Amino acid sequence: MKNERRLRIMTAEGELRGLIDDDLFVFKGIPYAAAPVGKLRWRPPQPVAPWKTVRDATEWGNASWQNRDYCVAVGGGDPGCYSEDCLYLNIWTPDVEPSHPMPVMVWLHGGGFTIGAGSLDPYRGKALAAQGVIVVTLNYRLGHFGFFAHPALDAEYQAKSVVNNFALLDQIAALQWVQRNIPAFGGDRHNITLFGESSGARSVLSLCCSPLAEGLFHKGIVQSAYSLPDVPRKKAQQIGRQVAAHFGLTDQATAAQLRQLPADQFWSLQRSLGLGPVAISGDTVLPKPMLDTFMAGKQHRVPLMVGSNSDEASVLDYFGVDAAQVLQQMRKKNRFSYSLMKWLYDIHDDTLLGRSVARDMAFTVMPLLVAQSQHDIGMPAWRYWFDYVSENARDLYPHGTWHGNEIPYVFNTLGTLTPPVEQAYTETDQAFARKVSAFWVTFARDATEFSSELRGELAWPVWRPHADLTLAFGHNGQPQSVLKAKFMRGRLRLFRMMMRNHVKL
Repeated sequence: MKNERRLRIMTAEGELRGLIDDDLFVFKGIPYAAAPVGKLRWRPPQPVAPWKTVRDATEWGNASWQNRDYCVAVGGGDPGCYSEDCLYLNIWTPDVEPSHPMPVMVWLHGGGFTIGAGSLDPYRGKALAAQGVIVVTLNYRLGHFGFFAHPALDAEYQAKSVVNNFALLDQIAALQWVQRNIPAFGGDRHNITLFGESSGARSVLSLCCSPLAEGLFHKGIVQSAYSLPDVPRKKAQQIGRQVAAHFGLTDQATAAQLRQLPADQFWSLQRSLGLGPVAISGDTVLPKPMLDTFMAGKQHRVPLMVGSNSDEASVLDYFGVDAAQVLQQMRKKNRFSYSLMKWLYDIHDDTLLGRSVARDMAFTVMPLLVAQSQHDIGMPAWRYWFDYVSENARDLYPHGTWHGNEIPYVFNTLGTLTPPVEQAYTETDQAFARKVSAFWVTFARDATEFSSELRGELAWPVWRPHADLTLAFGHNGQPQSVLKAKFMRGRLRLFRMMMRNHVKL
């Protein structure tokens, strides 16, 4: 019987006191690195100072600085308190003394690298953990605190050890914490699944390419990663100078002056002074652009599950992409390409056609590119397509599943969300969430570099070019999982060729 005594766990840094939620252990707000404040702003995460007394781990830790209203509107909820002091993680575990160490699933939240937190309602790990895995969610530096380059800061490093991707380094520090401490929570440090959505998915792919992350995780799940290219370090430095000038600093600004700038002034900067929802290529964390690394087959040798949703175009406004304008430009510049798109899609309304083309260029082609690269290096990949919309909300989502709408199905957290009464989740929705969630757990538990299929509601074979099988979660509005052969094959081959030539949106 689990009791109060069992709530206390000893980690390498000190003892923690957690709580019990329906027979699951929950530990919140665990510091995995020192607060990156003051002189530690824009520096690699440093070790947390050990504590001697029992540390309370029953409240969420701070999120990174961000726009609260924007996070509430589109990011999954209220991030709670936010601060530069934000390097905290949370753990759900069904048993701290299991008969066999349990698989571990580490979640990297999305939000365009500007909003979000590991404590948001859709990311609660309770239902996943109840299936026999340990779930870890975490906060990391966002916005200019997470990704920044300036000559004065870069000068603090030796030539080949410059750090600009502080957010990715935070995620690596969290994985190192997991390697040190997860056995105390019942976890298997040799079976770590890194999974994330949107910018969290881009983080998974980036860490698959980072020499500093090799060996820290053993498989990855990539949900709705987008195809925007990483920002070259030289361009990031130019933007860094512009940010400094915005705050009245000259080109000769010192690192100390930059670190004295008020934290609350950064998240409100206009978009032109930001880097966008991508990492910086060319530092010690990400020496080469992520897409280039995958295209060259140089990524870490880990199994991957990768997919996207049927209406990712719902988020393209955030990326500054006007779907209708994409088609208008194509019609003006290249009538052949325009006619080819109409033939490939068999859609004759330019607004709808633009929506589908922009979706596939930005999101749908990425799973195919990653799956092909995995196949080329002899590593398994499973490709999925999420196309289920809750029964009472289909009038709101006529084009399919919006960007991010798969998350509460993956975590089986529909019960934590409170839609209007007329759009309440049905038992059919809840049952489908349980099925989807089970596939994610199956991957975390069973997938290895030698796997040829995953067994769930149906057998899901690894992706291979000749068969080109994609598992569709949802089919014609029904909560079915259906294997589709050569799904979107013609159009995605075209977009993959365009991406290999670095054609941008």
